[in-house]
Amino acid sequence: MRKTQVPSDPSFLNRKEIDNHKAEGQDLPDNKDISRGLHHKFCRRTRQPLSSGQFLFDAKDMSILRYHRFLLYERTFTMESFKNKVFQATSFIRSKIGQRPHIGLLIGTGLGESVSNMKEAISIDYREIPNFPLSTVPTHRGALLFGNMQGNPVLAMQGRFHYYEGYTMREITLPVRVMQLLGVKIFIISNSSGGINPSFNGGDIMIIADHINLTGGNPLIGPNVDEWGPRFPDMTQVYDPKLMAIAEETAFEKGILVQKGVYVGLSGPSLETKAEIRFLKTIGADAVGLSTVPEVIAAAHGGMGILGLSVITNMNLPEAPQPCRVDDIIATAEGATPRLRALIEGVIERLPDTEG
Repeated sequence: MRKTQVPSDPSFLNRKEIDNHKAEGQDLPDNKDISRGLHHKFCRRTRQPLSSGQFLFDAKDMSILRYHRFLLYERTFTMESFKNKVFQATSFIRSKIGQRPHIGLLIGTGLGESVSNMKEAISIDYREIPNFPLSTVPTHRGALLFGNMQGNPVLAMQGRFHYYEGYTMREITLPVRVMQLLGVKIFIISNSSGGINPSFNGGDIMIIADHINLTGGNPLIGPNVDEWGPRFPDMTQVYDPKLMAIAEETAFEKGILVQKGVYVGLSGPSLETKAEIRFLKTIGADAVGLSTVPEVIAAAHGGMGILGLSVITNMNLPEAPQPCRVDDIIATAEGATPRLRALIEGVIERLPDTEG
């Protein structure tokens, strides 16, 4: 088998791999330290040293070495790059709003008008914010609003980012990290979803009591940022029981019918088959959607109190399947907006002092 001599400094690695890497503008790791660790790993595979710091590897091993070198760089330095991006975005937004927001809102498909009553609002286009992703879904406006709702300073996102758009889990949750660093303690998130529970109807608002993550990803994979949260965050009470109780009280007071249930998050963009709906119903899901779970995981990791509100825009009943039209989903979501707005405003009004 053909052998290739590999020096201790892995400068033989394709420089283009490094130049094209995601962590643009970041310092490269110490090649000698990386090489030392990798050579230790491969020496255990009975390779004999030629001389100081040199070993024989076959062509297959060279590919493995490149892969491991890439993974080590990816894990360590893309997280540092991500942190820097979060810091830059946070600094830019802080300079624009000049005040600490107590509450963060993330508004879903067709629900952008649910924050239309915000007073003294400052609007920042996502394109102006350094490192901020851009919404590609037409109904997501792509604007960050800061203003006053019921006497509380609120930071609201009109438009989110989805896994199916090609964003990574970290990119999807970058705005949540920005909110965390700006001082947000309460995170209210809304979405549009398909109903699985046969007792639901299109247009209902469901308070999310729990979720099931079937997206195939998790924003916490990779090196943990200890100052942001623990390595293994507890997820037994992701959605704050006190906030759910306030939402139910508000709904009762305002005469708004609300449901309560479990939301399951998928990756999309293809919608669910009949067999998949039967499976989701079996495992305890009441509604299904293509968002929310990554942001909630990041917010829970950051220690925020979370309230999730889902508008049931269509019913997914495998016994009586109906084709799902996006225009109908958007129309149903927009029809629920006045009730959702009243519910969010009522919850914010009832919140205890969020200072400190």
